[in-house]
Amino acid sequence: MTALLSQVDRLPWIVVIALCLTLGLAPYMPEPHIVEKLRMLLQGTLRKPIDIFDLLLHAAPFLLALVKLAAMMRSPV
Repeated sequence: MTALLSQVDRLPWIVVIALCLTLGLAPYMPEPHIVEKLRMLLQGTLRKPIDIFDLLLHAAPFLLALVKLAAMMRSPV
């Protein structure tokens, strides 16, 4: 686990932000998929395997950003 966190820590923030803005929010119109899938999750209509996969795919960059932020806060400066 420590090796994985060190790899995430070495990843530049610009790459993480680019992933969040592209894969995380794509497609942009009419609304980002992540917003649609989160709405489905909250309404309880997220049942199809393809929708669950889609949520995980579009949420992955944001989860990566959270892990990177957590790793950055844990390590001493």
